[in-house]
Amino acid sequence: MRWTTLIEVEELAMRLDDCIVVDCRHDLADPDAGHRAWRAGRIPGARFLHQDHDLASPVGPRTGRHPLPDPAKLRRLLGDIGLDEGRQLVAYDNAGGATAARLWWLARSIGHEAVAVLDGGLGAWQAAGYPVESGEATAPRRAPADPGQREPLARWVDVDAIERNLSQPSLTLIDARTAERYRGEAEPIDPVAGHIPGALSRPLALNLRPDGRFLPAPILRQAFTDLLGDRPPKAVVHYCGSGVSACQNLLAMEHAGLHGSMLYPGSWSQWCSDPARPVATGEGT
Repeated sequence: MRWTTLIEVEELAMRLDDCIVVDCRHDLADPDAGHRAWRAGRIPGARFLHQDHDLASPVGPRTGRHPLPDPAKLRRLLGDIGLDEGRQLVAYDNAGGATAARLWWLARSIGHEAVAVLDGGLGAWQAAGYPVESGEATAPRRAPADPGQREPLARWVDVDAIERNLSQPSLTLIDARTAERYRGEAEPIDPVAGHIPGALSRPLALNLRPDGRFLPAPILRQAFTDLLGDRPPKAVVHYCGSGVSACQNLLAMEHAGLHGSMLYPGSWSQWCSDPARPVATGEGT
């Protein structure tokens, strides 16, 4: 069996030896926190991949804070941790999928279908009573593999497409940041507050139950259908601050059966870096 959106802790526990498990925990305010957390306690056998160094390329003068990694380098990276074409990849975090979904999306962007996010993350794993390990990696490293090269299963658009959409609307933008950041009432990270004109607000926390697991697929489907109306999922573009947490909204739509939406990787950090680009505040339209 292949999991392509979410995997439950019980399912992972039964198939742990057959999966490539990756710890994706990250803290924007403390870039080393994720690796420290991995050392302190992780799912047995899990490898750690860093959002800044492994799952992004270097920041440039016109990029957002987490530019997409080079596809060939990403394939080599995943191959180095043992991912081959038929192997199940599982990503987890401690943030409701806000960082693990980035690896989920990236794996799909190079055509790897068998990739899922652990529903509830490390917290759900521990709450279920499953063991953790700590310290440096103790399990034998898998032999390098080849994840294969297939047609991408994930699509993205660049800033030029977003700019064109202002005058010739064909895309529906969904902003995954908090409602306060969307409205421009608070901006703890980027130099400008607000949102891309015309974007809809869907804070990613709305996809989760109180325990950090995703809402059931039918409830997610209804929520996104209510938000989008008659707008087709394949014309939806997700963004956030830097193209990481927006992937959680993408994952929620895929899990809900609303397939084909896209990512704007540059997101708000790229958009607001050019003062010539318009900024909207308030509730939007």
